[in-house]
Amino acid sequence: MSETNMSIEAIHSLAKETLISHGCDAENAGAVADTITRAEADGCHSHGLMRLPGYVATLKSGKVNGTARPTVKKLAPAVVQVNGHNCFAPYALAQGRAHLIEAAKTCGIAAMPLIGIHHFSALWAEVEPIADAGLLGFACTSYKPAVIPAGGTKALYGTNPICFGWPRKNGPSMVFDQASSVMARGEVMLAAREGHTLPEGVGVDAEGNASTDPNEVLKGALLAFGGYKGSSIAMMVELLAGGLIGESFSFEAAERDNGDGGPPQGGEFMMAIDPNLLGDADGWAEHAERFFNKMLEQDGTRLPGQRRHHNRSETKTKGVAVSDIILDKIRAL
Repeated sequence: MSETNMSIEAIHSLAKETLISHGCDAENAGAVADTITRAEADGCHSHGLMRLPGYVATLKSGKVNGTARPTVKKLAPAVVQVNGHNCFAPYALAQGRAHLIEAAKTCGIAAMPLIGIHHFSALWAEVEPIADAGLLGFACTSYKPAVIPAGGTKALYGTNPICFGWPRKNGPSMVFDQASSVMARGEVMLAAREGHTLPEGVGVDAEGNASTDPNEVLKGALLAFGGYKGSSIAMMVELLAGGLIGESFSFEAAERDNGDGGPPQGGEFMMAIDPNLLGDADGWAEHAERFFNKMLEQDGTRLPGQRRHHNRSETKTKGVAVSDIILDKIRAL
């Protein structure tokens, strides 16, 4: 597979200019381009430029408002609601983040429900700024039915990722981001594009038969990780990012989606906690470092996110190898 090396700046410009040419204003396009660029810089290609055609599809179909202005409403001292008014999630998050951080540092714990948004990106890019501000961060979002509930036969849950961030005083924040499915749908899409087979136990085809062919799994459904345990976590995400905040469950998002291939309209739930206000202001950071060091004494262990930070430092100077297949699709737009 042929590739083209691109600088971080070139990736951002390509993403932003493509979105603007299809109806986004500079603010909305810039926020999405930031997310796409961060994904490419950190080696998370399944959420980078590969997603750009999907973003464009929603603009062309009219499903997403590329000039929307999110509104922020304080529902309670520790609850900040962001209504995206049908925009892409990155711009809504950018408008609400400072309000969530302020509420958490005032109240100790704060929540930010996001409604009326179209989410298509990785959660770690959204939680890391919360952790970098010195707060514990948590986020989750649903999608369209892609995962079979334990014991069932048909997809009901989205891949329903959860993300958790822990601030560190002498090192990059620890952030993990994982789907409730055995593998994120974006990774399956990447495997299909590159012609790779999947490991056993990732998903089933349209007839419900186990398959390692990513193209067949994309037509069928994914399995929850850990059986009923992952299934329960996926259910929790449905309730937090849907039922709790007055947004759609995955099956409802699918019912009203126009099938243009882009992200459906839905919600996201975020929470931030100030560790300095939870009873151990003088010792929480050092205590956590002792725990991390104890874990890292074992050969083969690493903190989640270390690979992302390594990739980020490399791509600043070396750039990113981008698939020419993806670039051809973007140029065709």
